[in-house]
Amino acid sequence: MEWLTIGAFARACRLSPKALRLYDELELLRPARVDAGTGYRYYAPDQLEQARLVAWLRRLGMPLARIRTVCALPPEAAAGEIRAYWAQVEAETAVRRDLAAFLVDELTAAPRKDTTVLELRYCAHSDPGRVRPANQDTAYAGARLLAVADGYGPAGAPASSAAVAALRSLDGAELPAGNVLNVLEDAVHGASEAVRDVDAGADENGTTLTALLWTGSRLALVHIGDSRAYLLRGGTLFRITHDHTVVQSLIDEGRLTAQEAVTHPQRALLLKALTTGTPDLRLHDAEPGDRYLLCSDGLTAVVPDTAIRVLLSDAPAPDTAVHTLVEAANTAGGPDNVSCVVADVVETTA
Repeated sequence: MEWLTIGAFARACRLSPKALRLYDELELLRPARVDAGTGYRYYAPDQLEQARLVAWLRRLGMPLARIRTVCALPPEAAAGEIRAYWAQVEAETAVRRDLAAFLVDELTAAPRKDTTVLELRYCAHSDPGRVRPANQDTAYAGARLLAVADGYGPAGAPASSAAVAALRSLDGAELPAGNVLNVLEDAVHGASEAVRDVDAGADENGTTLTALLWTGSRLALVHIGDSRAYLLRGGTLFRITHDHTVVQSLIDEGRLTAQEAVTHPQRALLLKALTTGTPDLRLHDAEPGDRYLLCSDGLTAVVPDTAIRVLLSDAPAPDTAVHTLVEAANTAGGPDNVSCVVADVVETTA
């Protein structure tokens, strides 16, 4: 076999000799032969493909431990791991981009010349529905915190209740404007621990969590699972969360249409919940007249978004809206617990 010296191999795969020595020590890319007398490393030509893959993954910024995992997988599985890593990078970048935009706005905003401020008017309601024997949902609305959690498993009700209770300390706290996402993330870690303590070791128990934290001009969102958050602005309804479900992943991959998803047998199967994955975190600018809806899938599984938009638009106040939405779900059969939180952003004079 024609061996390549470490220098020739480095030039061919565009990795430095220093990097190759490091990858040898980490058992990520071992030389094919090491001279017993000199300790000099030699590589086989067929190692170039793996070396180039390592170089490309390093250019992506992938950690070495994860590169080792990718290199050990067959091509299709390796591609899936790279796709998952890049989705994570994009999500983390989006959070940092939102925070950077917030800081720029805060530092460049002109001082307000009036005393008009924004605040929330809100209402929450949870109903067991027409079929389920117990209500495993928890809904909460306060001056700063809006939250919906949908528990599952034998201890689903205590799980959802524990998750929301762990966040309620934020409702009366003074929040640092530039650090609100970190504050919310820390609170969510506490909520995860609270859910684990409900029934330690029981993997069948858990909960979704969708919550908004009001800063006075923005809303910080945390979301994991298939509960949802919507924004009604100017008569248009926007869904501002993304379901973490098997069916949604199939839609994202183009393997299922939204119409087919409605009757899919696995439409309620979660990909991640509060204790089994990383939640989405981001900031939303608020405008006077905005109306926000947080709800469990007991509403969205039986009431389409088009009907939700009409019911939200027609309701004169949050309390009317939540009871109208719950009634609509029950009229459609009420097969699941249904919880709704509605909050309006309104202008007031300080």
